[in-house]
Amino acid sequence: MYTKKRYKWGILTAGRMSAKFVQALKLLDNADLYAVAARDLSRAKLFAEEHGIKKYYGSYQALAMDPEVEVVYIASPHSHHFEHTMLCLKNGKAVLCEKAFALDASDVQTMIREARLQKRFLMEALWPPFQPLYKKAKELLQLGEIGRLIHIDARFGLQPPYDPSNRKFNRSLGGGSLLDIGIYPIHDVLYFMGTPDSLAAKATFTELGVEESIQIIFGLESGQTATVLSSYKIDAGIGCTLYGEKGNISFSRRRDMSQQLIVSVQGKAPVEFCDTPLGMGYHFEAQEVMRCLDKGVIESQVVPHTFSLALMMVMDRVRGEVGIEY
Repeated sequence: MYTKKRYKWGILTAGRMSAKFVQALKLLDNADLYAVAARDLSRAKLFAEEHGIKKYYGSYQALAMDPEVEVVYIASPHSHHFEHTMLCLKNGKAVLCEKAFALDASDVQTMIREARLQKRFLMEALWPPFQPLYKKAKELLQLGEIGRLIHIDARFGLQPPYDPSNRKFNRSLGGGSLLDIGIYPIHDVLYFMGTPDSLAAKATFTELGVEESIQIIFGLESGQTATVLSSYKIDAGIGCTLYGEKGNISFSRRRDMSQQLIVSVQGKAPVEFCDTPLGMGYHFEAQEVMRCLDKGVIESQVVPHTFSLALMMVMDRVRGEVGIEY
């Protein structure tokens, strides 16, 4: 466990995602649960009491202006990531912001410019690239275990109750499956194969015009292809399969973040790896943040600014293809 300097964390929002992340932070002995902020002071106070956090605020600005806070974890709705990230950066805080980083690539570019101007660390809280089995899959791919990669089939599908006021189906909050869960299979394509050169997509929408399901076909000039499913209508599960010339690598996970990796190579018995990470695996992101802060750098090599920008640019292209508006 990495134990150099101890960092004071601020938690921006007191919701369910913040609660999961805080539980993971408790696994790290160089993370100090210092402060939490919510739009309602009583909610922030309750969250602080439940999780053993020292200070609480009834506004995000108060958290950002606290001189003791060194790094802020942002878990507000997608529609507010840009605003809250800029608030924290301008007040000299390092930032770990939940995915999707913002609503579009223009906002992501502005966030990156501000981080560089302020000389402050900034990273998108992408879960997959820090997970041991994801790294194992990439290692096997790079070692040529399944030969040249030909195709990726990636999916994230679940069936949440339809509620137009919920952020998942609320256009004003960046609702729709693409930014919430579609980002994961699209991430897998970029992580394992690279940025696609072409795409075609089809989507379905709720009666209020919020995208609820989308299918995408990606193509690379190399001849490699990928298919992506993102859906609030189909209980398709979470995972991706990498198809190579000599076999395939299949990765899947459940909502509790338990993971399974199956490697099937021609002429060999399938090999299975399983993992259920402590803290649902969120502590790996926090470890990376603090490791980078120790080094005095403003971006991670695991999730560099260029990757987050490329990911958002691809999602912008998908939005343009099917007519998604926020």
